[in-house]
Amino acid sequence: MSTVNFGTIFNFAEEMEGLDREFYVAAADNPACATYGELFASLAANCKKNIANAQRTRRECVTEMILEPISGLDLASFAQAPADAKTLDAAGALAEAQRLEERAGQFYASAAQRIKALPEGAQGLKTSGKLRARNLKALEAV
Repeated sequence: MSTVNFGTIFNFAEEMEGLDREFYVAAADNPACATYGELFASLAANCKKNIANAQRTRRECVTEMILEPISGLDLASFAQAPADAKTLDAAGALAEAQRLEERAGQFYASAAQRIKALPEGAQGLKTSGKLRARNLKALEAV
């Protein structure tokens, strides 16, 4: 398990959200997933919101504490890239979306716990985690 810092966590969140957004955009455009096109488009929009949230939180929390090492967070365990949505059928895309939402939720909860000494940063992570939890509920309702 490596030691990371505040900036690394938010860079990782931004990258994860970007990759997930690409998956959702591709799934929304996939003819095999047309039934769920609106849902995937909505999930892509939520990823875009979380990217903006990560960028805003990182900008607003510029303090001396940003370089403070944060231990106990293994980013590699959350770094599984999304599948290629263009090759999936609707059921496969929904299953992959659920996996992405669960992974992101776990990342945000774990990261927020690790940086609780930086309350503004932890709150930004919790906000993104709540949005991902809503996404998961929407997927489970399908």
